[in-house]
Order: sequence, then structure tokens, then C-alpha cells
Amino acid sequence: MKFIDLARIRLKAGDGGAGCVSFRREKFVPKGGPDGGNGGRGGSIVVRANRQLSTLLDYTYRRTYRAPRGEHGQGSRKAGHSGADVILEVPAGTLVRDCGANEILGDLANHGDTVVAARGGRGGRGNAEFATPTNQAPRHCEVGQPGEEREIELELKLLADVGLVGLPNAGKSTLISVISAAHPKIADYPFTTLAPNLGIVRVDIGKNFVVADIPGLIEGAHEGKGLGTQFLRHIERTKALVILLDGIQDGIQEDYKVLLRELRLYSPDLLKKPRLVVITKTDSVEPETLKAMRKTRRGGARPLFISAVSGEGVRDLVHRMWELIRGETHGTE
Repeated sequence: MKFIDLARIRLKAGDGGAGCVSFRREKFVPKGGPDGGNGGRGGSIVVRANRQLSTLLDYTYRRTYRAPRGEHGQGSRKAGHSGADVILEVPAGTLVRDCGANEILGDLANHGDTVVAARGGRGGRGNAEFATPTNQAPRHCEVGQPGEEREIELELKLLADVGLVGLPNAGKSTLISVISAAHPKIADYPFTTLAPNLGIVRVDIGKNFVVADIPGLIEGAHEGKGLGTQFLRHIERTKALVILLDGIQDGIQEDYKVLLRELRLYSPDLLKKPRLVVITKTDSVEPETLKAMRKTRRGGARPLFISAVSGEGVRDLVHRMWELIRGETHGTE
């Protein structure tokens, strides 16, 4: 399935129905008086979070949504039926933003969260509502109010406990495939991950957490370069970050600085999250080189060393991730 995390749609809530001008006409009731009913309320458009959904793909096929209008009032004080609300289902973790005012209407972080994105118009009053002791036969009514009309942007930010961050080919996809049931595409060329992958990691009985494999970042990602820029939003909701550095590449320290710089330039708050630094692919590193790397510190602390292929250090990393999101440790920073 194609992963879509951003969509823009137009909404038109239903107009309210008009009130009715009517007078009672009954046998033996010479002065029945006004009995025009009120118009019904127009339908609203409501956005609701659904944890069963994982993408905004449906909203790329259809861009305009309308709610039905309210029915007009009738005689005998019969009010018009209100228009039915239209419910738009989105994945949990979706932000709803008004494009015109550039303001957030709602943050649907949890299953069942709702926000009224376009409110239906109020129905008009019938002439029975205007009767007074001095005006016992009013001959006017109200038209219904128009429903709200606006363009909104839906922005999905994945809900994960841990975000895996690294340059292309740092081993993120291999790691998530080993520690969870996720099956991302893995190959020996950059940018094999074209969309975020989510995996559920089982630590022990009753101990699980969600990890997200974010497509590789490159220098300048915060400015729109590479693939990572469009997915950086997904690590904003994570509780912790795991920065993966390719152990078989030269210049690990510079790679680490590049990643921290890109995170900071996108959002300084990302660097406030607890994080672990992990050197990957240790099975392919020469023993002497690996020995020297183990003595090197990153950000004031020694990183973890793993090989997702051989399994070295992987279980320890899983437990460290669990402790990190539980607040039992402060990571390697």
C-alpha cells in the first residue's frame, strides 16, 4: 500500500433549512394563529481518529466532502429534519489544520478523538416563533444559516515509542525486521526505505513497545533534500530516539554531527528527547578497529554496539530501549 501522510481536502457543511410561514386552518377554529415550524440544522463534518487506519490514502482520491442540508420547516409546527453529520475517519495521530487561518483545529492522537472541522448552519425559525401579544399573526420567518466551508490539511504523525534515525543504509530496516514482525524492504543501496515502517517489539510478557523505522536522512534534509524531510514529522511524537551509525563507514563522528544538526534545524525539541547512540554492523568491522571504536565516546557517553545479522547486542539494545521510554535510564546522552 502506498503510504500517504499528508492530504488537503475541501469541506462544505450543510446549510440550515428555512423556517415556514403557515397558519392553522381548522374547522370551528376561526383564529388558529401561526404554526410555521423551524428549519432543520445542516449536517456538520466531523473528523474522527481510527486506530485501524494507517494512511491518508483515501483522501487523495476524493478531495471534496459535503454534508446534507437541513430540511425546511412545515405547517402544524413541524420542524425540518436536521442533516446527517458526515464522519471522516483518519489514522490516530492526525493533525487537522485550517489552511485559510493556518491554525490547528484538532490533534487526534488517540483512537476515538474527534473534531468538528466544518459546522452545519442553524435552521431558520418559523413564524410561530415570532408570535407576540402585539403581533399575533406574524407573516415572516428566517432562512437557514449557511454551513461552514473551509479547506483543511490532514497531517499524519505516526505514533511510536521509539524512532530509529540514521543515514541511508545505516541498518534501520534490518534492525526493525529482527526485533519485530515488520518486514521492510532491505537492499545494499541507499533509500530502500521509502515510507516509515512500524513494528511492535516484545520485551517480555506484558512488555511491548512500538518502534518506527524512519527513511534515511541526509545533510540538508530539513531543507527538503533527500527523502527524510517528508518523514521527520513522524519522530516528533516518539518518546525516545535511537541514532544508528554505520560501523563499516569512515567518518562516524561526522555522520553523528550531521544527524544531530538536521534534527536540531528541523525542530530543536527533538534533541530534548532521550536517545541512544548505536554503532551497527559490528560483524563486518575488523576486531582491532572495533576495539578502538569501543573506547570512543559519542556525546559524552559510550555508544552501544550491535550486529542485527549475528544478533550481537540486539537483546541488550531492546532492553535499553524499554528502560529509556519508561524513564528508567537517560540514554547515552
